[in-house]
Amino acid sequence: MGICLLDDNKPDFFPDPRLSDDHGFVAVSKELGITRLIAAYRQGIFPWMKMKDAPYFWCWYSPNPRMILYPQEFKISRSLKKALKEKRFQVRMDQNFKGLMQRCAEVKRSYESSSWIEPDMIEQYSELHRLGVAHSIEAYQEKEMVGGLYGLALGRAFFGESMFHLKPEASKVCMAKLVEIAKEAGFLFIDCQVPNPFLHSLGAREVTRNKFLHQLKEAHPEQPSPADWLSLSKK
Repeated sequence: MGICLLDDNKPDFFPDPRLSDDHGFVAVSKELGITRLIAAYRQGIFPWMKMKDAPYFWCWYSPNPRMILYPQEFKISRSLKKALKEKRFQVRMDQNFKGLMQRCAEVKRSYESSSWIEPDMIEQYSELHRLGVAHSIEAYQEKEMVGGLYGLALGRAFFGESMFHLKPEASKVCMAKLVEIAKEAGFLFIDCQVPNPFLHSLGAREVTRNKFLHQLKEAHPEQPSPADWLSLSKK
């Protein structure tokens, strides 16, 4: 399957991700766009990076296999259990979405040479946050954000995008809160996109792209999230 250049006049259209190879490179586009971003996640596709060289297109992916965390399979380690018991962090929802994205872009990771979170991506996902589609879970100590995660809530699924921590267990505490929300709202899964050892340690596992796309359909991502994010943000 050749790589498709998406038409900015048809932001809902994507090629069938099942036709891409296991790496999952589906398409490229000049722009992201709010409509295109939502359409992509609903079809099991996400933007991963922008080309480093001209023409600097955005690259869209749907990898095989897919990393998924089923809420009931979340693993609470001894260190996380202790952090939760001690209430080591103040956990808040949607208090500083843009700031959290910026932190995720700045924090260096051993398995990444550079961040894929570009400034224009931060602006567009911040707009999704204002529209009530994207959400953040943040961990604080003495009013300083020391960890968190963000992603999109569509239907009965949460599409995790990135996370960071400055203190041990901070991002895990936020994931524990997301799992709690997922269980209460009846989410089918939390999409973690691609595997890494940290996600494995939390109980996430790999499923085939076909299985993921089937379960995505069952999650009805075209519908609003059943979680009451507005109420959660006020707690």
